[in-house]
Amino acid sequence: MKTLPIPPFLSQYWQNSFNLKQHIQDFLHIDTETLEMKLAAGQQQMAELGHKDFDWETATAFYSDKVGEIYLFELGAWHLSSHDYIGDTLRLVADFAQGRVLDFGGGIGTHAIGAALCPQVEQVVYCDINPINRDFVRYRTEQLGLSKKIILCAEIPTQETFETIITFDVLEHIPDPSQQLLQFHQILTPEGKIIMNWNFFKGFNQEFPFHLDDPQLVDVFFQTLQSKFLEMFQPYLITARCYRKWI
Repeated sequence: MKTLPIPPFLSQYWQNSFNLKQHIQDFLHIDTETLEMKLAAGQQQMAELGHKDFDWETATAFYSDKVGEIYLFELGAWHLSSHDYIGDTLRLVADFAQGRVLDFGGGIGTHAIGAALCPQVEQVVYCDINPINRDFVRYRTEQLGLSKKIILCAEIPTQETFETIITFDVLEHIPDPSQQLLQFHQILTPEGKIIMNWNFFKGFNQEFPFHLDDPQLVDVFFQTLQSKFLEMFQPYLITARCYRKWI
């Protein structure tokens, strides 16, 4: 299989995932052995926490207050074990992102960092309700010299529009994802692009108890998607898709 070319401005990702491991270790002030142990246990601990404490009526509080540092390790382990997959997602972002970019539910910041490094991107607004995630991404942007290009916030800024919206592995965590699509449609500029994916699936062994899988809500989501957005072709074998407004 022919290796896809790596955009020069994203080369550090293929070297060390934007130094993700070292950033987690230094941010949390832990040693290497502890880091590896917590990365290995992250998904199981998140699943256990979800089975114990997750409820859709208190979903916001779960992600902002309950998950704590566990989410860093769960997301970190996923990003490190899916290096090439996320690399192709960054390629897709590099193909379409421009202007002001909203990274909604940005997690540990890998996609926001990748977008900020794209020369056609002016600014990235990283949005995440988890305060530990925001503090961690603030630390990462400082270490990578991107503090002036990435703005951090807990909610989508009001009265603002974006040329690009990216949101990965987020919509399945929202009680009504179709309403979120409508908000995206409203704040996206007429020629803007939205790059996103979703996973409306609780897992073969219920390892994702905090994922939405209600058939009726999923049906409404796809009806909304098809009525408001038009999919654009992308060549990468990943779950993320790129859309423009259906006007």
